[in-house]
Amino acid sequence: MFEKIIGNEPIKQMLEKTIQKETTSHSYLFIGIQGIGKKMVAIEFAKKILCIEKEQDATCKSCIEFESNNHPDFMCIKPEGNSIKIEQIRFLQKKIQEKPIIADKKVYIIDEADTMTLEAQNCLLKTLEEPPEFATLILIGSNENAFLTTIKSRCMILHFQPITNEAIKQYMEENYGITNITQNHINLFQGSIGKAIALKDKQTQYESIENMIDNLNQKDLIEVLKLAEPLYKAKEEIFEILEYMNVLLLKQAKRNYLYTNCIQIVENTKKRLKQNANYDMCIDNLVFNMWEELI
Repeated sequence: MFEKIIGNEPIKQMLEKTIQKETTSHSYLFIGIQGIGKKMVAIEFAKKILCIEKEQDATCKSCIEFESNNHPDFMCIKPEGNSIKIEQIRFLQKKIQEKPIIADKKVYIIDEADTMTLEAQNCLLKTLEEPPEFATLILIGSNENAFLTTIKSRCMILHFQPITNEAIKQYMEENYGITNITQNHINLFQGSIGKAIALKDKQTQYESIENMIDNLNQKDLIEVLKLAEPLYKAKEEIFEILEYMNVLLLKQAKRNYLYTNCIQIVENTKKRLKQNANYDMCIDNLVFNMWEELI
């Protein structure tokens, strides 16, 4: 059922047993950092709940429709913009009351459910309090504190754990032929295989960032700005890169406490970027302030 998904064996085994015993709950909350397989587990779980032929490896009409992303008894809701809004939950409530068409169940996944607005969460409560007997809701999120207590109290909460470093290394080698994963990379992954996959095509870019950090206190400002050129071109992934910079700075801080101040400079840059400050000016200030801190 979950053979291709790495890690979190206890959760996978528990979900398999609920399928076998037909004791599926009406609502689940999958919690854990991004990139550890929560959504993959949710999708496989949904597929099995909807399966008409419960035998192992059976291929039924429901499974075929599910694999083709055309199953009328399944829906996955994602944020529109930065959040999941009340209108999306109202649409879910309308659809979830309709009886199943192919399967004898209906499954609704709310991905990044921790982005639901307060109004959306309060609206969802009505469904969680009195769900149709044939429906299962699966909420997926990274920040458990973002959910109302009343939401959490009506869900079976499953805490997903980070993937082990060895499992990530093995996966990257077997699937992508990547063997040169450094300790800096491992520190950045933080148990997220999704981060590891995202990094595989950006090796050169991240090596450039390492080179800039290594030379912050050895070059003049003009040279450092030249080394920082990849930052100006990385607007779409800047937060991932800033996170990697903090990994490198933390390593340097063990030898020179001044690098600790640079970590705070990076954090301040994140805040300004989230407030939609001018991108190039933020990067200018980031590089200049770190360089000035270390000279």
